[in-house]
Amino acid sequence: MKAIQDIIAQHKAGRGVGIYSACSAHPLVIEAALSHARPRSSTVLIEATSNQVNQDGGYTGMRPADFNRFVLSIAARVGVPPSQVLLGGDHLGPNCWQALPAEAAMVKSEQLIADYVAAGFRKIHLDCSMSCADDPISLGDAVVAARAVRLCAVAERTWARVGGEAPVYVVGTEVPVPGGAHEELDELALTDAAAASATIDAHRQAFRSAGLEPVWPRVIGLVVQPGVEFDHDKVIDFRASRAGALAAVAEAQPHLVYEAHSTDYQTPANLRALVQKHFAILKVGPGLTFAMREALWALDDIEREWLGTDRSSGLRQSVQKAMTAAPQFWNKYYLSKGRQLELDLQYSRSDRIRYYWPVPEVDSALQRLLANLDANPPPLSLVSQYLPLQYQAIREGRLGLRARELVMHAVEQVLQQYAEACTDHAR
Repeated sequence: MKAIQDIIAQHKAGRGVGIYSACSAHPLVIEAALSHARPRSSTVLIEATSNQVNQDGGYTGMRPADFNRFVLSIAARVGVPPSQVLLGGDHLGPNCWQALPAEAAMVKSEQLIADYVAAGFRKIHLDCSMSCADDPISLGDAVVAARAVRLCAVAERTWARVGGEAPVYVVGTEVPVPGGAHEELDELALTDAAAASATIDAHRQAFRSAGLEPVWPRVIGLVVQPGVEFDHDKVIDFRASRAGALAAVAEAQPHLVYEAHSTDYQTPANLRALVQKHFAILKVGPGLTFAMREALWALDDIEREWLGTDRSSGLRQSVQKAMTAAPQFWNKYYLSKGRQLELDLQYSRSDRIRYYWPVPEVDSALQRLLANLDANPPPLSLVSQYLPLQYQAIREGRLGLRARELVMHAVEQVLQQYAEACTDHAR
């Protein structure tokens, strides 16, 4: 984790640098992130969330060690050395077990943390902010911090056993929940500066009380609400003018910056402004799979126009069928009905489609789509119609006419915005 700590140290020294995290378990997104980093020889941070990857398999079916092998196998294929790849765990805590009593959920969380660290994950988000079955609706800072430190102790013991670089930690959580808001939004309140200070103080005291004061300098990030979010259709933009007091709290910390969640769909200027206000760790997840889905829907249209319905993969129909058959990943998010529900299922920025790519029938249709278009390259006029940015890159000789490359290029366009935001343009 020295690479991350060096970036934080540079940021604290006044350089306008940061790091972004690609939070996805989709192989095309991960390949795009690695391919984007390869020519730049830059560190690439890839994170799995506790609901994607855990000791029970998560919705991807992968445990932490599986995810490690999965990412590094893609890195080997695209020529990125393991030393360039950093793995993080997001929202590690009782998130998946909130229906259990707190003690039972924490025992599960301890196993989760141990498995992540043993599998080589070294950026660990200790998130114990959620209430469990026998908890009050809202937990105070002291309870959240005590639970976070309990999990940190497990991480430290596991690291001492398996070796390697020392983990770094992020504490706190954002409001509302990760992955996009459930409801329509117009504006969000930023975390109050005093509340951010209180959260830091509570965690520092909890580390000290647990005998983990030497670990505190490795707590590099605090998750707060910078006033950014997205719902099904709208994006709440970052307003730097509102963030002065909150930024001052982070500026006063010697080794800690803010980690900004739900930055998906922010403009390049907003992303840059976030870094300048000490949100030096930018997380992006649904925005990447949303860009991938846009490209795949375009390829689905191209395929049908070019090869006809009978020879096409039917990717879009496969996804719709899978979502209808297993609504548990979207029915709490999409409360609309009729035509609006049909639109939300396909086009919502919350991108609940991301839960369905591992479905075997969906993956099979995706592979057929890519194979069909590689075996039968479409005319550039169709590419221009449905994928104009990729068409331009092809015309300029920067991109080949391969279906996989077209999709990855769409994802890399988003990643480039984050890379630019995290670069010190003053030098």
